[in-house]
Formats: sequence, structure tokens, C-alpha cells
Amino acid sequence: MTSGVSASGEPAQFYWCLRHNRVETDGNACAGVDRLGPYATAQDASHALQKVAEREARLDAEDARWKGETA
Repeated sequence: MTSGVSASGEPAQFYWCLRHNRVETDGNACAGVDRLGPYATAQDASHALQKVAEREARLDAEDARWKGETA
């Protein structure tokens, strides 16, 4: 799964499956609505939820500053 090359010879893409809470590849990925990605590596995909949480916190802080609130 972590070879970095798909069966077609293209660079492999990895996804975080929200349904199964696991890393999936092009060959075994759930429907797009149930996944985050693509990511270049399985490790990047495994950190997808952390990245989303960090991004949301950053955007919430920006919104608070925009509204004149202290964050």
C-alpha cells in the first residue's frame, strides 16, 4: 500500500476514509463523499483529521479577528 506507485504505474494516491477511519488507496478507496484527499503518502493521509482541525482553528481565529473579537 505504501509503495508510492499504483497498479497503472502512476503515482499512488492515498485517502483518509471517514467511514472506516483508515488510510485507503486508489484501488480500495470508498466513495468520494466518505474520504479526504488525495494525499501523496499514507502518512500524510493518516494525519488528515489533524490537518483539518488545525485549519479550522486557524480559520475560526481569523473570523474572530475580522469580527473584532479576541481569540
